[in-house]
Amino acid sequence: MRAFISLDLEGLPHVVSPEHLSVKKALYGEARKIATEVVKITAMTLHELGFEEVVVADSHGPMVNIIPEEMPGFVKLVRGFPRPMSMVAGSKGSDVALFLGYHARSGVGRATFDHTYSGSTIDWITVNGRPVSETLLNAYLLGEWGVPVILVAGDRALLESDVRDALPKTVGVPLKESFSRYSAISPSMEAINKLLIKGTKEAVKRWKEGAIKPLSVEKPVKVGVRFLNSGFADAAELCPLVRRIDGKTVEFETNSVEEAYKMIELLIFAATGVRAVFG
Repeated sequence: MRAFISLDLEGLPHVVSPEHLSVKKALYGEARKIATEVVKITAMTLHELGFEEVVVADSHGPMVNIIPEEMPGFVKLVRGFPRPMSMVAGSKGSDVALFLGYHARSGVGRATFDHTYSGSTIDWITVNGRPVSETLLNAYLLGEWGVPVILVAGDRALLESDVRDALPKTVGVPLKESFSRYSAISPSMEAINKLLIKGTKEAVKRWKEGAIKPLSVEKPVKVGVRFLNSGFADAAELCPLVRRIDGKTVEFETNSVEEAYKMIELLIFAATGVRAVFG
């Protein structure tokens, strides 16, 4: 059996400051150690449960956060950015998927670093009219490939919104409870490891019993993207498939989640280019 893990940083325990999130920041080393430990304990538990291979997609920022030499021999590590399929690169062909360190979507209150894919360019994203987090968008794509998301570990605000509403059978493991965008309370790392071991075992059990299925979405897929400023929407509108809705909002329609996912990545790159030129 093969398991896939996607790792983000903002939903990890004890990660609360912008100083945790960037390579050159003062607390980045601390965040890397936490990320590596969380991935390692989850991967080892999966291996003990019969998964011969675990593919891990390092999926925050430049996507080089996990310390490679700490990974067990049965782990394959996806690193680097930009890359096709972003946070779920390397997941095709897996039996199950697990999301670690995930955060709430943009606009959710009392959620550490709430955003959706690109906090510097995107206000919100909708799929068929529903506001989505990175969790939900990634789960839609994995579902299209036949891969169920059996566990989501991260901010309790995420677990009590998108996970509860769209993935009710998926096991949720709260790694933190946020007081604000930049403050949260988390259990000790010893307690976190126990929660992850227990949650992973329960998730695999539910999957083997047939309780957790791949998430599906109605086709065609209609996507709405609201940017943080109109200049980003100006760039997005240059794509023939994109329709302008208002000053900051565009929409497009595709025949698959994979096509929609690629288009979202492209629009974010375009907006990032505008931001780089004009600030």
